[in-house]
Amino acid sequence: MKRFFHQLRQFARSPGHRLNPRPLGWLLLLCCSVFMTGLGIPLLHGQWAEPVVAQSTNVQKQEDQVIRNFTLPKAPSDAPVYRPAPPVEDVPAPSVPEPVTSTPAPAKPEPAKAEAKPSSTPTKKTPASQYVLEFNRSPIVGNRLRLQGVYAESQLAFTRPRNWNLQSAKALIRFQHSPALLASRSNLTVRVNGTSVGSTSLNRKQSQIGQVLVDIPTSLIQDTNDIVIVAQQNTDSKCSNPADPALWTEVLPDSKLLFNYQPQAVPLDLSRFPYPFFDHLSLDANRLAYVRPTTVSESWLTAAGRFQTAMGRLADFRPLSTRFVKTVDDLQWNDRLVILGTPAEQPLLKTLKLPFTVSGNQIIDGSKNALPADVGVLMLAATPKGGNPILVVTGNGPDGVAKAAQFLVQPQNRRIGAGQAVLVDNLDDVPTPPTRQWERALPDANEFKLSALKGSDQEPLKDTTVRGASAPSVEFNFHALPDDHFTRGSAMELVYSYSPQVNPRTSAIEVLLDGVVVGGKRLTSETGASRESVNVNLPENLITPTSKLAIAFRLSAREQAQCGVVTDQQLWGTVHADETRFKLKRDQSVQLPDLKLLQVGYPFAAPQDLSGTAIVVPDSPSETELLTMLAFSERMGRLSQAESVKLGVYTTGTLPDDVRRQRHLVGIGTRDKFPFNEAFDTKQGFSLGGAFSRLWHQQTIQTLPDKGGVIKEVISPWNDKRTVLALSGQQASGLSTVKDVLNQDPWFFQVKGDTVLISANAQATSMFDSDAYQLESLQQEPQRRLAQTNLLATTSRFLQDNWFLLPAGMVTVCLLLYGIAQLYIKRLEGEKR
Repeated sequence: MKRFFHQLRQFARSPGHRLNPRPLGWLLLLCCSVFMTGLGIPLLHGQWAEPVVAQSTNVQKQEDQVIRNFTLPKAPSDAPVYRPAPPVEDVPAPSVPEPVTSTPAPAKPEPAKAEAKPSSTPTKKTPASQYVLEFNRSPIVGNRLRLQGVYAESQLAFTRPRNWNLQSAKALIRFQHSPALLASRSNLTVRVNGTSVGSTSLNRKQSQIGQVLVDIPTSLIQDTNDIVIVAQQNTDSKCSNPADPALWTEVLPDSKLLFNYQPQAVPLDLSRFPYPFFDHLSLDANRLAYVRPTTVSESWLTAAGRFQTAMGRLADFRPLSTRFVKTVDDLQWNDRLVILGTPAEQPLLKTLKLPFTVSGNQIIDGSKNALPADVGVLMLAATPKGGNPILVVTGNGPDGVAKAAQFLVQPQNRRIGAGQAVLVDNLDDVPTPPTRQWERALPDANEFKLSALKGSDQEPLKDTTVRGASAPSVEFNFHALPDDHFTRGSAMELVYSYSPQVNPRTSAIEVLLDGVVVGGKRLTSETGASRESVNVNLPENLITPTSKLAIAFRLSAREQAQCGVVTDQQLWGTVHADETRFKLKRDQSVQLPDLKLLQVGYPFAAPQDLSGTAIVVPDSPSETELLTMLAFSERMGRLSQAESVKLGVYTTGTLPDDVRRQRHLVGIGTRDKFPFNEAFDTKQGFSLGGAFSRLWHQQTIQTLPDKGGVIKEVISPWNDKRTVLALSGQQASGLSTVKDVLNQDPWFFQVKGDTVLISANAQATSMFDSDAYQLESLQQEPQRRLAQTNLLATTSRFLQDNWFLLPAGMVTVCLLLYGIAQLYIKRLEGEKR
């Protein structure tokens, strides 16, 4: 500094550079002021302010950060780590396999017993655990996987969990085949991700069971994989008839994949959310464990319901298990712990090692000051041994908890999360989508292109080409909106191309709606065609909220097949998504109550952010009632897609009158604590009464005990355009059956009518058993039509529903016209006289 002022004085005294001393003094005073101001700001806050830097896996120590009016704590030197442990189970060792032609098989498979705990320093010589994936877990296998014909193949898909360090992989294929097969010309080949990994001859006599163990190179295993079983079968040394019923091989359901792997430690970071709390690559059901708060408040119920809805959207079709625990000691293998609520509601927070300290019932910052009550806090932690990850959704007040939970359920906010802790100060309110804007349904416009629809990957459909004489169909969802009512005149203009060398006499294109052929056309050109079109009428009674539309090319080669081998790879067909158009004739009309519409979420998922629905539980809900609330929230999440969740959850005493009148209501509770007695005070339909009584029409019975569950939908007594859904039972065991039906797809997609009576089979070994539950559907409540149509459409719909009035109406009109005509004639006669 002295050197700077000395040089400045020398510069001022030099000839030709004379400066006025007064401006120079003002300049020096200004520089000193800026310097002291920069020095005083960090001194005033007790630290130097630095920009926030994204944390890496190895977090470095850094200075405290200042956000708003509170101070962040110092970042930990090591991030919390989730160390997944392998499951403890005994796996029977397979018997001695047959030799493999491509790679020699060992005389006996490696040990098949999983260790209880992973080794602290796992080595490649001793795998930490083994996972067995049996073929019968796939719904397409059933009792066997049959391969029929000269050349047949079948494909199964599997995933690799994200935390696996795969050491080895094997496929144990058990099979039977026809005794008529020639061993020299028949074989079974195994392919993984398009690469052949093993093969064996089909040479067993008298259909004896054979097996083959093949090694799968770990380099072939990706996140998503497929294993293909190919059977080349012949009964004649020269030419086999492809229609010969003796050409068969069956892969047995106890065939399996065996994986030896080491569980990898996972550093916890919110940038990876929802992993590891939900892994879409997991081979087992993802398991969530909630800690029940000391007092169940409205804010906790709403936050928990919205979070579970978001998890249901992430899960989609994948299984998700949910339960409650009291402490971390109650956690089981693969549980992910979720602690939701304020420190006063969750005393367990005081016992955990968290980025933010919990003192008393307050979360404090780096300066030992309590965080504002309206600031949400998200934190990641792990159990003391690291076997279970912990997600903390908290704040010093209900507003803070709501913000933290809302941050996780809104994808646009969740994407920017990072680190082991996130403070949520402000959140943008995501607008509610229109009631008829459903991501997985048809567009609301009556005219649209095929490219406006989305495939299974949730991406817009593109031009699709299929090949071969047995080419698969181009299939896509054609889900009508739940309140759509179609009339005559809906049509599809299909634009397609196909290859040369097709046989015009036996080749055609077909359009199928839910497996029913609704149109087609012959492929008449031997030289192929580009962008031909065909108009197909879409029957109005076949388009439903669960419809699928398929376009099938029936391609036949001009040259005949030789010995069952068809040269058909030159045959192809293309569907042009940007040029194929739909023109629909429909109006908005629906009849309620109808539980069949609940299978697609209607009316509770309209709009898709669930802002039109409210769940109501008793003032002091039991654990079963809370789990049923979470099960319904999860189901609505699986059936909806939106950028936010605005579901409201209330207790009987906190339900506002405007919510009661304006929203669809879902009441949950046993009969003695059910929030809405009006749902069971009906004269025509089924209802539950006191003292284990059941009422139906004029009949009243008493049961002892009554362990059944009831799902019932009625028109809301507070708004005739809204509905009330009752999930109830006389006992907790009955309500538990309702929860199980909501959780399991095979049972949920059987509900229909306006009332479903559920009874459990005590002899069933598993809820997946086809006899585990019995569902009895009733349709007794009077239905009300909700429509938004013009006068002509309303009149047409009324005449369709009440067609029996049409003859009487015609006779009445004729008599009226006849009477008017007679009066007019008499008047004319009187004037002539």
